[in-house]
Amino acid sequence: MASEMAVWADTAPSGEERKPSSRPVDLVHLSRYTLGERALEREVLELFCTQSLVYLERLRAAQSDQDWKDAAHSLKGSASAIGAWRTAEAAQRAEAMSGEILIEARDLRLRDIESSLREAETYIGALLKDR
Repeated sequence: MASEMAVWADTAPSGEERKPSSRPVDLVHLSRYTLGERALEREVLELFCTQSLVYLERLRAAQSDQDWKDAAHSLKGSASAIGAWRTAEAAQRAEAMSGEILIEARDLRLRDIESSLREAETYIGALLKDR
């Protein structure tokens, strides 16, 4: 499943092609990439919630620029796969950081990512409860 999410992330629309969504998860995008299969949507959303915590912990524990970039990149791909655009964009901003900028802005980036993840996970939790 994780490899399928990576494929979906590679084919996710770029920022220019996406329509802004008021929702933390773009359900139209998610439905398109799961071919409307509700069971697969559930599985992908549950996987995102589990994996996003792993990637967040990897960001917190990153000891090098490369560790940071790898964790941010993984989170960006996972978020893009389900249409969690705010989380994907926060991860993309984090991925672009290195060196002194990373040292100076690390805590701010982590808070940005944590905030977007809480929003997405709360939304996903309510969505899965209703399904």
